[in-house]
Amino acid sequence: MKISELPRVAAGFPSPAESYMEAGIDLNKELIRHPSATYFVRVEGDSMIDAGIFSGDVLIVDKALKAKSGDVVIAILHGEFTVKRLEHTAEGYRLLPENTAYPPIPVPEGSDFAIWGVVVYCIHRVV
Repeated sequence: MKISELPRVAAGFPSPAESYMEAGIDLNKELIRHPSATYFVRVEGDSMIDAGIFSGDVLIVDKALKAKSGDVVIAILHGEFTVKRLEHTAEGYRLLPENTAYPPIPVPEGSDFAIWGVVVYCIHRVV
């Protein structure tokens, strides 16, 4: 079964017509397009909370995708890994947190900087 085929569930009052759930979903098939280029990473910190990414979440990252401006990426800057939104402007790159408590991070020309993949899914607990 594909994710698009899953039964829908109302966020309001329960529907007596939806008294069953189907099984048989393979999350690897649904969430991973490039298995040999995909990895998982656990988030630490709160710089991406406004994007719905919280400390303790697991990110699914695809290294086969070409990062573009606006993507949430795993980047390495001066030997430190971070998850941020990528912004490409005429002046160069910036890494944007999704929490107003943190400033944007400029990436100066010639910096030790690389994109290590595009975040395609975020998995987090709700309880």
